[in-house]
Amino acid sequence: MANRLATSLSPYLRQHAGNPVHWQEWGPEAFAEANHRDCPIVLSVGYAACHWCHVMAHESFESPLVAEALNDRFVAIKVDREERPDVDAIYMAATTALTGRGGWPMTVLMAPSGTPFWAGTYLPRAQFLALLDAAADAWASRRDEVASAGDTILAAMTAAVSPQPAVPIDRHTLARAVEALGAVFDRRHGGFGRAPKFPPSMALAFLLRHSARTGSVEAMEMVTQTCEAMAYGGMYDQVWGGFARYAVDAAWVVPHFEKMLYDNALLARVYGQWWRATGHPTGERVARETCDALLRDFLTDEGGFASALDADTDGVEGLTYVWTPTQLVDVLGLDDGERAAAALTVTDVGTFEHGSSTLQWGLGVPDAETLAWWHGVRSRLRKARDLRPQPARDDKVVTSWNGLAIAALAEVGSLFLVPSYVNAAICAADLILSRHVVGGELRRLSRAGEVGNARGVADDYGNLAEGCLALYQATAEPRWLVAAGELLATATRLFGSEGGVFFDTPADTDLIARPHSAADNAEPSGQSSLAAALLTYAVASGSAETLAQADAAIAVAGEIGRRDPRFAGWSLAAAEARTTGPISVVVVGADLADKGAELLHAARQAAPPGSIVIGAAAGDGNRADGIPLALDRPLLEGQPTAYVCRGSVCSAPVTAPTALRSLLTLGSHPMTPMGET
Repeated sequence: MANRLATSLSPYLRQHAGNPVHWQEWGPEAFAEANHRDCPIVLSVGYAACHWCHVMAHESFESPLVAEALNDRFVAIKVDREERPDVDAIYMAATTALTGRGGWPMTVLMAPSGTPFWAGTYLPRAQFLALLDAAADAWASRRDEVASAGDTILAAMTAAVSPQPAVPIDRHTLARAVEALGAVFDRRHGGFGRAPKFPPSMALAFLLRHSARTGSVEAMEMVTQTCEAMAYGGMYDQVWGGFARYAVDAAWVVPHFEKMLYDNALLARVYGQWWRATGHPTGERVARETCDALLRDFLTDEGGFASALDADTDGVEGLTYVWTPTQLVDVLGLDDGERAAAALTVTDVGTFEHGSSTLQWGLGVPDAETLAWWHGVRSRLRKARDLRPQPARDDKVVTSWNGLAIAALAEVGSLFLVPSYVNAAICAADLILSRHVVGGELRRLSRAGEVGNARGVADDYGNLAEGCLALYQATAEPRWLVAAGELLATATRLFGSEGGVFFDTPADTDLIARPHSAADNAEPSGQSSLAAALLTYAVASGSAETLAQADAAIAVAGEIGRRDPRFAGWSLAAAEARTTGPISVVVVGADLADKGAELLHAARQAAPPGSIVIGAAAGDGNRADGIPLALDRPLLEGQPTAYVCRGSVCSAPVTAPTALRSLLTLGSHPMTPMGET
């Protein structure tokens, strides 16, 4: 049987198309063959930018000896976790239940029914061969033991992916979540927990909103220390901008060099909101540079955004990014080279491997002279680095992650008045909505314009709706509000259940259990992404029914928020927004491109994160296809006018940017119920 991956849409699967292993894609054909041959299945799950996936591929899957062991006694299935996150979620639950930890590459042995009886992560070739021998022997001679182990694992796996009872998130829950985050906060290096250090994007989003609502100094200190540490550390690309996946050490020095679209999209928003809260110049710089990196490194020819840049270059991790003092001198000359080495912590011993160093920014917020010097030096470093071999790009366009990128570009572009960001977000949203909607439902991904067969999961709908709602606020085009409403209605039909629960997959899943998780991981969960989008849509559209739906959906993450808020940041952020109302600001003006522009820009800069800010031409609210928040909102004395509401309680309208900024300071002004003066 030939390897069947050559025609796959997934770049990760195509990486294995030349293996001697007879890989198949996940699907009924592979399971039918396992049933026909009465043999177990080896499931291998990874992704294109994964360093250890490449290591196991070279060690094992390119080995004729391993291929013979697999092909003779097993059916081998290869899955791209980014194409089938539902498959990954189910079997990662089994892996975690068995080993206490997860990761990729993930290796699962299972019966033709899909029931796992062994699960783990990376295995060196000798251990992998020993595992295959033991599993084949057990399947042949001790089938009852295999079945018993499978039943036990299946029960644990099913319990792990089943919804938990809802627990409403109130002000006390939010305050305790900040305390819990403070207990695991690394007060020396920033971030939470120990090595490896992952960017805590969603927890930071929550802390920013909590600080805005309560004035919490502790919450803002955790945000500022972490944002500074990540921006100045080796995880941030000091030459071209953008973030690597995570740091392998506690001090953010050495990254795992892969760059993921979702990390950079989430972090661009965090840094923009941090700047809005504090005015810290690093916030604006990093938000802009990260958006620039999205347009430079991730933008595809079709107008969508690719998934990732590889951790390896020519098989060497970090080859593109690391430097020695000699290399800096060769590019910059002696004086600038030595000065750059000192500024970027490039040492003779090295901070990485083989005497090379990652680049860390050691000068904080530079003065004007240092900044001018750095701009010139960085320009030369960029030119030199671009001549190096470059990491491969996983160019599949994932619906969910494009939704996050759309939201980031729309929000940062509006905040800093960068039309190119907003335009790129519009192009990506148009692409996804025109290409990825098939038969009224989303598909998970496309590549080079060809749409895949994998159905969209819950976070595809939630994150894309989030992106559309950000575009609605950035452009005041009602079509984006309509698109978000349609996505959320379809998501409710496909994934919704009692008590505000949103499963990850539709009811007619091809898995042995229907997965659900309210816990965020590297990106918002399906549950939290839909909860947050429903809340924004409810306010933007004026739908009381959707608001009740959002309240129920947020509560589903209440227990996780109480137990470990590191994994409930997106739901906690939504709960913070709900606690403030949420705040909505509509600026009505005859000409928002002129007189009303200053008022609208003041609203975007001053409104706390989680607010809904929209501009509307005079009279838009009186049209059926207009801006619902502008309904019955007249101009005041013929001037562009801002209306601020917290839930159903609204302030008197204002026309001056200074008055609007003051009004948006929480607790600074009394509010009157809507309709009263």
